[in-house]
Amino acid sequence: MLKVAICGGSGYAGSELLRLLSLHREVRITAVTSERSSGRKVVELFPHLMGSIDLEFEPLRPEILLKKADLFFMALPHAASQEAVNFFYSRKKHVVDLSADFRLKDPAIYEEWYSTGHEYPSVLKKAVYGLPEIYRRNIKKTRLVANPGCYPTGALLGLYPALKEGLIETGSIVIDSKSGTSGAGRKAAIPYSFCEVNESFRAYGIATHRHTPEIEQELSIIHGTQITVNFTPHLLPVNRGILTTIYCRLKGDFSTGHFLERYRDIYRKEPFVRVYDEGNLPDVRNVRGTNFCDIGMKVNQRTGTLVVVTAIDNLLKGASGQAIQNMNIMMGFKETEALNLLAPLP
Repeated sequence: MLKVAICGGSGYAGSELLRLLSLHREVRITAVTSERSSGRKVVELFPHLMGSIDLEFEPLRPEILLKKADLFFMALPHAASQEAVNFFYSRKKHVVDLSADFRLKDPAIYEEWYSTGHEYPSVLKKAVYGLPEIYRRNIKKTRLVANPGCYPTGALLGLYPALKEGLIETGSIVIDSKSGTSGAGRKAAIPYSFCEVNESFRAYGIATHRHTPEIEQELSIIHGTQITVNFTPHLLPVNRGILTTIYCRLKGDFSTGHFLERYRDIYRKEPFVRVYDEGNLPDVRNVRGTNFCDIGMKVNQRTGTLVVVTAIDNLLKGASGQAIQNMNIMMGFKETEALNLLAPLP
């Protein structure tokens, strides 16, 4: 059994790691940390895990945790992961980091968007961006995975085939995303309280959201030239889920059927990507509580535009589910282990 520890287990991503890993037949959770909840039982914070998790939260003391686990999930805030990731990685442990600290390959860009320096550029160079549908081969060989952000996951999977095949123009890509409130984390903040969010719908972070350089970095790598995008996130009055609508100009006279054929061909072996038939489009309720990314599309022949719609659960494929998928690949487990989940209805 692989021994795993969760550093930063009191948030939503941490709770989902606990829930899913408790179902995993190849791992055992040996430690979970939280500074504010240290000494409390996990089930005090998360009663829904009663009967599955019998652990107490402990403080993040790397020297002690080192002996308890072989693989570490880092579910810490941005900038807080760097030191602990370096500590575990330099001591030959496997690490899956859910923060943004090791996603951006250029330390200067990280500092520009996250307003803090990167203290471990040599470790940063070793990190593999953890989008399995694109980087599975590299994930298999690394000990450090930078788990993608939630918005980039939906955007990149929606654009990858069209960009890879050279079917769209790259100079005018628009990415319009709507996320449930759990994307803001488990914290008491007025903008995310019930009365502020319920019966409300608003944009935020226009031209300034921190996931922008992550999206641009990966699209540029896929295409081989520098790509910039217009990315605007919105806050939906739902608990979880991200619906992303992407607009891009066509390079030729392509039909919806042509794009569907190319997307299905590229994603045909992917266990967590579902491409919808023409005339059907994704809905966040169909991916809630799952590790799926659902993709639908339509070509607007009148305007020469491809419109792609993706739906993911921001806490699963956008965070903890994808982290476990990456662990499964790194450790040689069945990729779908603990992730064979379907959405409930209603």
